[in-house]
Amino acid sequence: MEIIIRPTQEQCASIGGRIIANLIKRKSDAVLGLATGSTPIPLYSELARMHKDEELSFSEITTFNLDEYIGLSGDHPCSYQFFMNEELFGKIDIRSDFTHIPNGEAEDIESECLEYEDAIRSSGGIDLQVLGIGSDGHIGFNEPGSSLGSRTRIKTLTGKTIEDNARFFDNSNQVPRHCITMGVGTIMDSASLILFAFGEGKADIISKAVEGPVSAMVPASILQLHPSVKVIVDEAAASKLANLDYYNEVYANKPDWQE
Repeated sequence: MEIIIRPTQEQCASIGGRIIANLIKRKSDAVLGLATGSTPIPLYSELARMHKDEELSFSEITTFNLDEYIGLSGDHPCSYQFFMNEELFGKIDIRSDFTHIPNGEAEDIESECLEYEDAIRSSGGIDLQVLGIGSDGHIGFNEPGSSLGSRTRIKTLTGKTIEDNARFFDNSNQVPRHCITMGVGTIMDSASLILFAFGEGKADIISKAVEGPVSAMVPASILQLHPSVKVIVDEAAASKLANLDYYNEVYANKPDWQE
């Protein structure tokens, strides 16, 4: 696990954007796993900028999103389909039939989950998965206590997650109580992972996820066991890391071939 700490969200996004761009240059038909919420917005803005200013093409890229609310149509302003269209897909040259988001309106949710897993496998697997982290340590919508070997499935959201996500709705009563999410095991199957976190509000959970014990009560802590993970955080989110000075020293002294 590599910990990268930068002063601002924009600098973090720049590093993440360059990692993704380098992947696309090596493998034009790469498979990306994408996240929603406020955390990845700076990254998506950077990718859109790179497409416009540097001619970075997404025309052969396949994407799979982590999750979607159950019961919201794709054109609902709080759905993750709508979010992705607004924040990224509508600003780059990606083919709509190469993008995948769980169907929260499926008549048979169990079959939708199985088919989503099959689609990921059929694509050759996810080359790079982008993640945020909830204040309780969830990744995707894998809430504390989720199986660390879980696959794509329906989940009931905790009160804390509903409270955190209520800012996107008129009030907390409008937040759906259920979702479809990639499982922890599905996420861990990705070839590489990037987790972003910003702000003092994420400092406690980043410390637990990065330096605490691996536990289902902090689902993001499982990332410690993945062979290729970058945790990219701003200084505020990194402020409670015990080994903060060491992480900064390692990053500042990376050999040229690791840049």
